[in-house]
Amino acid sequence: MKPVRTLAAALDEQVLVLDGGLSNQLQAQGCDLSDALWSARLLADGPEQIEAAHAAYVRAGAQVLITSSYQATFEGFARRGTGRAEAARLLARSVELARAAGGGTDREVWVAASVGPYGAMLADGSEYRGRYGLSVGELERFHRPRVEALAEAGPDVLALETVPDADEAEGLLRAVEGCGVPVWLSYTIDGPRTRAGQRLEDAFGLAAGVDQVVAVGVNCCDPRDAGPAVELAAEVTGKPVVVYPNSGEEWDARARDWQGGATFAPDTTSRWRADGARLIGGCCRVGPDLIAELAATLEG
Repeated sequence: MKPVRTLAAALDEQVLVLDGGLSNQLQAQGCDLSDALWSARLLADGPEQIEAAHAAYVRAGAQVLITSSYQATFEGFARRGTGRAEAARLLARSVELARAAGGGTDREVWVAASVGPYGAMLADGSEYRGRYGLSVGELERFHRPRVEALAEAGPDVLALETVPDADEAEGLLRAVEGCGVPVWLSYTIDGPRTRAGQRLEDAFGLAAGVDQVVAVGVNCCDPRDAGPAVELAAEVTGKPVVVYPNSGEEWDARARDWQGGATFAPDTTSRWRADGARLIGGCCRVGPDLIAELAATLEG
């Protein structure tokens, strides 16, 4: 069902369960994500698959669904021959699909429209490095059209996610000014620093006094880095913390496969909650089974 409360109001009252990795669930459904648009390609070619993936997380207990717009940009669609009007329609569709999936339950389900980093559009792993050689103003101008298109579709929040660089965070925060939708800001990190190497306390500090930001935190990172980051985000900003790390496996670009074992453990998230986390879920390789365990842990 469409939520009655705003996300900010809900965070004042309870911890909310986020979904897990959209790409791994789509792959489990048999979808081919080898295109440069990744899961965003299915907005045009297989929207029913996206809705089905969202629905799998709703059944698992997710209360917040993150849309399939992470890698969806006007520039990326243009390389595929998609004009701006159609691209805007597809961006709106990402919100509509998540909303439809959330309508299959009598629980409140919020929709977070994903605004991925500039590096996601490049489709070369740049989001795990940052430092694109662009100014804050250039990054603001890149992000604003997509922000406006997603905001027009009526999500409950914009998820400024997998941000590797404090400069990009500053550009994103400028881009969302006046859009009329609250946001959360979530960095991808390496230990106590952003992927671009900046001190995490300084990166979190950018959002400390911004009323539009309803949560700050980390995603698409090692679960072992998540705990200290949660504590730091709460300390620096005084805001609710959002945290959704990867499974703990590592992507081997040469072998084109995941290596190592999973370290994401739903039972450890109780400590994150104690330290200020109010939005808790998973990112890459965290599927509905783990989200179901997480939901049960947080309800217990």
